[in-house]
Amino acid sequence: MSKGSGADIREHSENSPDDHVDMGGCCASTEVVSLTQKVIAEVIGTYFVIFAGCGSVAVNKIYGSVTFPGICVVWGLIVMVMVYSVGHISGAHFNPAVTVTFAIFRHFPYKQVPMYIVAQLLGSILASGTLCLLLDVDSKSFFGTVPTGPNVRSLVIEIIISFLLMFVISGVATDNRSVGELAGIAVGMTIMLNVFVAGPVSGASMNPARSIGPAVTMHIYKGLWLYIVGPFVGTILGGFAYNLIRATDKPLAELTNSVSFLKRPSEEV
Repeated sequence: MSKGSGADIREHSENSPDDHVDMGGCCASTEVVSLTQKVIAEVIGTYFVIFAGCGSVAVNKIYGSVTFPGICVVWGLIVMVMVYSVGHISGAHFNPAVTVTFAIFRHFPYKQVPMYIVAQLLGSILASGTLCLLLDVDSKSFFGTVPTGPNVRSLVIEIIISFLLMFVISGVATDNRSVGELAGIAVGMTIMLNVFVAGPVSGASMNPARSIGPAVTMHIYKGLWLYIVGPFVGTILGGFAYNLIRATDKPLAELTNSVSFLKRPSEEV
């Protein structure tokens, strides 16, 4: 919800004191309805992110028709599409690590964190179950994330790419100086780039729900712990890093006007 918008102010001013007294018992139910809508949006959004992203992995392993670049593009596109679809309802987290990091840096209420995480895990498990029912999936066509090589290498790369993801999310979603309309494109392209780099190494999870859903559905838990630890550590560090460089609340135009080397010669005294 945007703070201090004109619509909110007008709505508040039109309600009389009696309205607040009479509707006092409805406030809690309104909050419950709003939270329910957010949770449903997270379930649906996570479901289709996992269904499309993991589905592309499974189809490529079974039929060989998607290719690795195609998988990268699918992950980026589905995240971008779902951000624009439900971002205005739930914030389009789709990721327990992102939800927890938002809460740590006070961009999200703590009391809603458990419900969001449950919704994200539920969406991932349902999508994984759907893929298992629709496709001839076996252990060789597992669409979850399994480290190739040493666990430490996959853990480190998960931390790095999760750092980048949260750094970008913080920049486009929490800073009012950014162009908010481009948030979906920026986040989707970041995920696509991360999958290009880390996909062959760790599977490029960046999201505990993305790894837990397929693992629970197919009972393959190899290295699952690093897809829980890595994204949480990376996103928290990424959120912390962006908050370190968020040095001022001044708009970007005011900052650039105060920097002498950005001024035109005619503006200098």
